[in-house]
Amino acid sequence: MSYTVNITDAVAELDRFDAIVDVRSPAEFAEDHMPGAINWPVLDDQERHDVGLLYATSPFEARKLGSAMVARNIARHLETSAAVFPKTWRPLVYCWRGGQRSGSMHWFLGQIGFRSRQLVGGYKAYRSQVREDLDALPGRFNYRVLCGLTGCGKTRLLQAVAAEGGQMLDLEALAAHRGSVLGNLPDQAQPTQKTFDSRLWAALRDLDPTRPVFVESESRKIGRVTLPIALLAALRDRGQPLWVAMPEPARIELLLQDYAHFAGDAEGFCRALDSLVELRGRARVAQWQAQARAGDWADVFGALIREHYDPGYEASLRRHFPALQTAATLAVADGSPPSLRAAALQLLGQATA
Repeated sequence: MSYTVNITDAVAELDRFDAIVDVRSPAEFAEDHMPGAINWPVLDDQERHDVGLLYATSPFEARKLGSAMVARNIARHLETSAAVFPKTWRPLVYCWRGGQRSGSMHWFLGQIGFRSRQLVGGYKAYRSQVREDLDALPGRFNYRVLCGLTGCGKTRLLQAVAAEGGQMLDLEALAAHRGSVLGNLPDQAQPTQKTFDSRLWAALRDLDPTRPVFVESESRKIGRVTLPIALLAALRDRGQPLWVAMPEPARIELLLQDYAHFAGDAEGFCRALDSLVELRGRARVAQWQAQARAGDWADVFGALIREHYDPGYEASLRRHFPALQTAATLAVADGSPPSLRAAALQLLGQATA
């Protein structure tokens, strides 16, 4: 029986592993890791640095030092994290390239009697698979693309679709960003590009190509992360767009809810608006900032959507989605749960008609 597995076979049976164990350092793990992986580093960040530095002058001494560190760290994991697992436990173990770090952990687990498997090629092979799949997977699906002006509830509508059993792809949730200059979330940092790619890869793999996928129209970049070209092409060239319309007062109310955290951080709001100076001029931006500092949040959001977001955003949408000229319009009265549920049911009814 082979105790190693290549990335193709590993991906095909990810759900059959009891755990995915990433033995790289915490910094490597934080940048990106396989979905659902746990981190059992066999070298921490400082240890990895020290061994690498020594290796440049004496590979033999580096191996002696590294082996002792690895043995101590593996022993700690075995005495703590691994102590609760039965003999039938079946983990997939990987490091950067499927070399000595994962090989050491895999050997110890196997000697105990666990049904461990080591990933050939490690994270490097996984990352290559993610890049390859993000070129191919987006073209498998039939997208219903929700287009509309800022604040019209597209993200909440996606959530309502999911609550009614529909299939959706929430790109802003994966990116942890609302997709505008004000889009940073107050309690969650954006992922790295590699982590976003991993999240998107996992989400696409979970979708059923026989059912429509509801998704919000997005720019190439959501905050600091970038969408794959293949996904943008699939949405814009083959996606079926739909215009979501909501009255301006209801849109402002949704913006007040979504950006309520700025009520206690007017200066943070004003700093975010500084990025609009080149596009809208210092005087206009200063006026918006003055409204924010005065607490006139409804007025400032109303001014922003009328003077900044709506003119540019609608033109961009119609440029990227020419089919919007003949697309249906979905009228949503407001952002209340009953209105969103009614709109979601209408969407789902149209998708199956």
